[in-house]
Amino acid sequence: MVNRFDPASAPSALSAADRRLLDRRRAVLGDIYPLFYDKPVHVVRGSGARLWDAEGNEYLDAYNNVPAVGHANPRVAEAVRRQLTQVNTHTRYLNESVVAYAERFLATHPAGLDRVVFTNSGSEANDLAVSIAQWRTGAQGVVVTRNAYHGTTRLLSGLSPENGPRMPLHPWVRVVDAPDTFRHGPRAGTVFAESVRAAAEDLRRHGLGFAALLVDTILSTDGIFPGEPGLLAEAFRATREEGGLVVADEVQPGLGRLGGTMWGFQRHSDGIDMATCGKPLAGGLPIGTLVLPEELSDGYAQEHRYFNTFGGNPASIAAATAVLDEIEDRNLLDNARRTGAQLLGRLTEIAAASPITADVRGAGLFIGVEMAATDGADGGRWARRMVGALRDRRVLISAVGHAGQVLKIRPPLVFDADDADEFTDVYAEVLAEVQNQGDTP
Repeated sequence: MVNRFDPASAPSALSAADRRLLDRRRAVLGDIYPLFYDKPVHVVRGSGARLWDAEGNEYLDAYNNVPAVGHANPRVAEAVRRQLTQVNTHTRYLNESVVAYAERFLATHPAGLDRVVFTNSGSEANDLAVSIAQWRTGAQGVVVTRNAYHGTTRLLSGLSPENGPRMPLHPWVRVVDAPDTFRHGPRAGTVFAESVRAAAEDLRRHGLGFAALLVDTILSTDGIFPGEPGLLAEAFRATREEGGLVVADEVQPGLGRLGGTMWGFQRHSDGIDMATCGKPLAGGLPIGTLVLPEELSDGYAQEHRYFNTFGGNPASIAAATAVLDEIEDRNLLDNARRTGAQLLGRLTEIAAASPITADVRGAGLFIGVEMAATDGADGGRWARRMVGALRDRRVLISAVGHAGQVLKIRPPLVFDADDADEFTDVYAEVLAEVQNQGDTP
């Protein structure tokens, strides 16, 4: 994982209390749960787009999409408190709030995507979507992008090349390059579609058939490639013409993050078969969704049993309902569009004078800054320095891409114009400091 803390080298800059907490954490949790940053952040409180550590230091959060409507959102917290004082159980009982939320949630999707299955996470939603695609087509083969991440189940781990070579892919998976708008320009969408067709043909040649294209519609872990609207439309058409289903993974781009549309696939085409989401839907509580047509949902149900104890539990539904209320009442889609354009414009201006910046791209509040390879350091090394230096200035981002060379800027949807000004002011100062240091250890 990019931007992963190395537990073998606890930094001396950590306080004695934090070093003790780190030791206790490793003693009971082990190293299976990675921490961020060379110097981990001990978070104790949040509000809006701000976090505070145990020493009272304030951080500007330009990374976290799970609390989509802001950390410790009062409306979400009160909705959950109220529900927990009434009842919280599974979906095998009639419950008004679950049905009412499902109706509202489906109304944000195109006509024809008229059923929703609730899960605990995006991983579970993607797992079920792939299983349904394989059942519906009678084929096994799934196409994913080269550095994709789609989840943690055994099925999804084998569909997530970002995990690295020590976690092998399933033999019925084919990887294709993401539509790289930086290197392929306006032909990126066509190149991508041609790659999907070639992968489908290879799957058929090996007797596996082509079941689905599973794609994160912002290509986040591949390096963030929003492209112009319509970038993915040709690949969606190619998938269907080749006999596969299109599964749009909306865990990262969904819920209005890209500005103007609720879902990332809507920037390109409504021509998909299933859409999944998870992380941002309930303000930090576990929830996942699979949205699909009646024909797929009810057809699969006739031959298969699916039950998820906590999927769609009333407390998570209460939180998700409050999140939708916040998005609508505070017009957060428009905020993502306006504030995202402000961020993108200013970062593009800053990059113009930077020899270590190769490209700036984004849509709404999802922006990637690709660092350039130079004679002294590759883009990944520059990116890691930027992430660490920003963390030292108490601004939080991360990095993605095959070499960790793309800065990932993805703040909560409540990130406003003042936050954007503060972010870009600090970013400009940090970039100047990092590039002036040159290729020093």
